Amino acid sequence: MSSHPTVQTPVDEVPPAQRLPMTLPLLSEKKRLTDPIVMVTAYDYPSARAAEAAGVDLVLVGDSAATTMLGYNATTPVVLEDMLVLARAVRRGLRTPLLIGDLPFGSYEISDEQAITTAMRMVKEAGCEAVKLEGGGEASVRRARAIIGAGIPVMGHVGLTPQTSTALGGWKAQGRTAAAASRIAAEALALQEAGCFALVFEAIPSGVTEELMGLIDIPVIGIGAGPATDGQVLVFHDLLGIRDGLGPRFVKRYANLQQEMNDGVSAYAEDVRSRRYPGPEHTYSINAAELAELRERLAPTLQEREL
Repeated sequence: MSSHPTVQTPVDEVPPAQRLPMTLPLLSEKKRLTDPIVMVTAYDYPSARAAEAAGVDLVLVGDSAATTMLGYNATTPVVLEDMLVLARAVRRGLRTPLLIGDLPFGSYEISDEQAITTAMRMVKEAGCEAVKLEGGGEASVRRARAIIGAGIPVMGHVGLTPQTSTALGGWKAQGRTAAAASRIAAEALALQEAGCFALVFEAIPSGVTEELMGLIDIPVIGIGAGPATDGQVLVFHDLLGIRDGLGPRFVKRYANLQQEMNDGVSAYAEDVRSRRYPGPEHTYSINAAELAELRERLAPTLQEREL
């Protein structure tokens, strides 16, 4: 048996039809090989197709849909039924990425039974392969353990947890004191001990992340947590600029699609108002003889309207 490490072909060099679906063992292997893990959110069929085309590893149907898709100013108003509709659309657009569904606020906190029921619906009705829940406190750890015990993989989430941002003092970085960073470490370890297959670190100082990574054996996906994590995730609308404003400081914008959409719709509206659209190239034709017969058939009706 060769002792040489396996040389992996970069995903962007593998034809889409030959890509293997991402699995939990493959995800763990990527961490072992220090192969960066790519994760992105998606909320509908088109965004799922873009994620598939890019060959990302993980797709999260995030409760950030509340702000990106549904027009709320926070994530808490989104309900499970909303998430199921969005996740089903994403499922239809994916073949290879692992699909993870966010459990929305109020859908898992009450009891283990509620958490398991919600997670099962995300799997059975939307086709998710795993779920994500926020927080590493005692209640969240219990819910994670219960869902995992029911056979559904769980991704944990520590640091800034938007569903409870009010209790954390708002949308700001967490773990900026030794005490706060120790709390995050304890939460991450508790979620790992509960059996989570991966963790999200959100809005944590990069120096803290570097210290914590040596404690974590499962893949860690960062968002505003620095480069030391095993992978990165960004919100689809943030990275493509489908939003107003610049967004959080950790966002790198790779396009400005909101402006392009605004410009496109404005150009269309102007063409309609100036009667430049539709042009001859946008219309269908009819045989001259058929058109003459139509005029004959309509003639009596037109004459009646003129009387």
